[in-house]
Amino acid sequence: MSRMTSEPVHNPFDLRSPAGRVKAYADYLWKDHAYLRLGFSNAHWISEELVRTNQPWPHQLAAWKARGIKTVINLRGGFDASFHALEKDACERLDLTMVDFTITSREVPSVQRVLGAKRLFETIQYPALMHCKSGADRAGIMSVLYMHFRKGKTIREAMDQLHLRYLHVKQGKTGVLDYTFERYLEEGEPAGMSFLEWVQSPMYDPAGMKAKFRAGMLGSVLTEKLLRRE
Repeated sequence: MSRMTSEPVHNPFDLRSPAGRVKAYADYLWKDHAYLRLGFSNAHWISEELVRTNQPWPHQLAAWKARGIKTVINLRGGFDASFHALEKDACERLDLTMVDFTITSREVPSVQRVLGAKRLFETIQYPALMHCKSGADRAGIMSVLYMHFRKGKTIREAMDQLHLRYLHVKQGKTGVLDYTFERYLEEGEPAGMSFLEWVQSPMYDPAGMKAKFRAGMLGSVLTEKLLRRE
């Protein structure tokens, strides 16, 4: 297995012993709320080569491997977490390529992150599986970028990947992801700029855009208190 990451990797969960594996699974089950994902994967094939899901269990990765998946993209980071240790171990055993590409659900992505996503979709081996924790928000924004950069969809068309049917709630703090693309449609598109040109122009100000974004109160209660989105 090969893996692509620019992040330092350290994980305190030692899976070489039965006790260490039990510790990792116990932490994964309760602290990562993995019991909620045993029968629900929020999986959607968004093209013939890419499926988006929530955090997969190791046995689910084996099932995806049987369906032809070659690359697993982890959007969560979490290098010191039990889920990362178990996912890395599973990918190694299954000969799947694991790619760490950390992105956040409550920030306007940096220019480097947008360019990195474009590069990612140009270089990975397909078919691929892409996941965050819930499969709703980070998987959503990356699916928008995938549909735009790789499939040639307009941003207006690609924004359909940020939708309630994928459990994305735009009325909460995670709505900053939608707001990013809405600003392009308000500013960049009317100026005749491509999305990439706009992102690399002085008009693109992630900090300023986040400061202007206002989340709805009820949506924020849903994503922050009830769903406890990561």
